[in-house]
Amino acid sequence: MNKNSVLSANSAELPLSSAVMEALDIIRRGTEELLVDTELAQKLARSEKTGKPLRIKLGLDPTAPDLHLGHTVVLNKMRQLQDLGHTVIFLIGDFTSMIGDPSGRNVTRPRLTREQIEENAMTYFNQASLVLDPGKTEIRYNSEWSDRMTARDMIQLASRYTLARIMEREDFATRFKGGSPIAVHELLYPLMQGYDSVMLESDMELGGTDQKFNLLVGRELQRGYDQEPQCILTMPLLEGLDGVEKMSKSKGNYIGITEPANTMFAKVMSISDDMMWRYYDLLSFRSLSDITALKAAVNAGRNPRDVKVELAQEIVTRFHSGQAAESALEDFMLRARGGIPEDVPEVTLGGAPLGIGQLLKQAGLCASTSEALRMVEQNGVRIDGAAVTDRGLKVDAGTFVVQVGKRKFARVILS
Repeated sequence: MNKNSVLSANSAELPLSSAVMEALDIIRRGTEELLVDTELAQKLARSEKTGKPLRIKLGLDPTAPDLHLGHTVVLNKMRQLQDLGHTVIFLIGDFTSMIGDPSGRNVTRPRLTREQIEENAMTYFNQASLVLDPGKTEIRYNSEWSDRMTARDMIQLASRYTLARIMEREDFATRFKGGSPIAVHELLYPLMQGYDSVMLESDMELGGTDQKFNLLVGRELQRGYDQEPQCILTMPLLEGLDGVEKMSKSKGNYIGITEPANTMFAKVMSISDDMMWRYYDLLSFRSLSDITALKAAVNAGRNPRDVKVELAQEIVTRFHSGQAAESALEDFMLRARGGIPEDVPEVTLGGAPLGIGQLLKQAGLCASTSEALRMVEQNGVRIDGAAVTDRGLKVDAGTFVVQVGKRKFARVILS
């Protein structure tokens, strides 16, 4: 039995064309899990036959104002679905943000104010538009229907799901077993997210692997409201620069999509050679055959740094420009040779002679004096190219270039 027959074995509604099969391959690339293949195949076949695009939902709670490359893993997939002709719904969870998604949390997540939500939501969409096609994106807010719900409506919705099912969530079960508090409003979060799928008549919803439980609730609620259940596509969580923890601004292991081109380039270059392939698989728009050829070239002796440069240039070009990517490469190579870049920020300080720890902190090169002294101990501080090894160094008045690590520079005018 061929692949086409396997996909249509459970439902003989429509045969699958080569275009549908190609679309399925594109959709599956880089994903963690697709539920359910056969259902999505039939949805795509019906869409092809009727000319009616599928409605693809992505919900984001604007809990933080900035997006990083980890967020773009799912946004890239949404863009691919747009390019396949389907309707992308960018759902801003302004209502559910006031509850706070407990996914992966061992404590109650703080609730945001309306002002914080609105400010973050605007930043989210503006940054997401660097990946999505704004002209083909439907923007919705779940407060459109959730704010109108009465107490009666909320009770009726809650009656469609059991507490036992809700407590199957790993984070709830862990907190309950450990005696950590679980507020009642947190139990409503999966129901409210699932209800969004009902109101949007979603054909497919995307999310990270940590969202799988919430996405499944949407399927069940749609059945309860006599809708065809949505398919679910979960995307892997991208590891950060440390190669261990998932990318997160709070962990400091992130690459922001609005960071300066030189910073973005240097951060991509800092990932390990092994992690580079993970980034290629989840972030690159190059074909699978191209990536396979790059791996073969490295195995045959090509310097992996050169392949990493190609990845860094691709990512910087996407969020800045090709010219910015070339400039970032030049800047990176200059720094790698121990040179000083041209765009060094200038900082004016007083209080000479100033202790090296205070100087680095006041110049914005280190977050604290303790971090500054630690960098000195690790031979990570240079003044005009000369390494600083004395924690007790007092710097006299003058103008000089201070470097911390490989990427942080400041031209300090000390008086």
